[in-house]
Amino acid sequence: MILNVSRHGESVLRRISYREAIIGNHLLGGSAERTARSGEQRGMRTQVRGQKSEVRARHSAIDFFDRTMHKPIMTSSISAYSNSVARALKFQRLALAIAALALIATSKAHASSTDDAKIVADLDTKYQAAVKNNDAAIMDQILADDFVLVTGRGSVSTKTDIIKGAREKETIYEHQDEEAGSQKVRVWGDTAVVTALLWIKGSGQGKPLDYKLWFSDTYARTPTGWRYVFGQASLPLPKADAK
Repeated sequence: MILNVSRHGESVLRRISYREAIIGNHLLGGSAERTARSGEQRGMRTQVRGQKSEVRARHSAIDFFDRTMHKPIMTSSISAYSNSVARALKFQRLALAIAALALIATSKAHASSTDDAKIVADLDTKYQAAVKNNDAAIMDQILADDFVLVTGRGSVSTKTDIIKGAREKETIYEHQDEEAGSQKVRVWGDTAVVTALLWIKGSGQGKPLDYKLWFSDTYARTPTGWRYVFGQASLPLPKADAK
C-alpha cells in the first residue's frame, strides 16, 4: 500500500514537473516571442521614424529651394517681363505720336510752301506792275533795304538807284509784263526764287526799247513779310529766241 502511494506520488510529482516544465517553456517562449516582437516593432518604429525624418528633410529642402530660389526668380522674371512690355507699349505710343506729329508737320509744311509760293508769285507780279507804272511807293514797300539788281551787261543797281529812277521816270513803259505761263516759283523755307520771261517795251533816255529777257528774283521771308532782296536779269534775247 505504502509502495503504491509512493509510486502514485511520484507519478503525480512527475506530471506536476512536466506541467511546470511545459508552462515554464510556454512562459519562456512567450516572453522570448514578445521580446522578439518588441524588438521587431522597435526596429520598424525606428525605420518609420527614419523614413519620416528623410521625408521631412526632403520637404524642407524643397520648401527651402522654392522660397530661396524658385519664387524670387519667377517674381523677378514676371516683373522684368511686365516692365519690358510697359516700355515697349510706351515706346510704341511715343513712336505713333512722333509719326503723327511728323505727318501733321509735313502736311502743314506742304500747305505752307504752297501758300508761300502763291504769295510770292502775286508779290512779284505786283512789283513788275509797279515798275511799269513807276510807282516808287509800291516798289519801296516790296524791295528790301539791301536790295541789289545785276543785269546781263554787268551793271549793278541798289534800292536807292531803282527808286530814284522810278521817281524821275527815267524809263516810260508801254510793256513791262511777264509772258503768260512763264512764271515759276520755288520755295525753300524762308527763301523763294521767281523766274519768268519779261517783255519790256517803251523808251529810256530818248531811245526806244523792245526786247525780252529772263530774270530771277529772290525773295526772303522777314518779320514784316516777304521782301525782294536780289534780282538778276539776262541779256536781251535775240528776236528769234524771244518769240
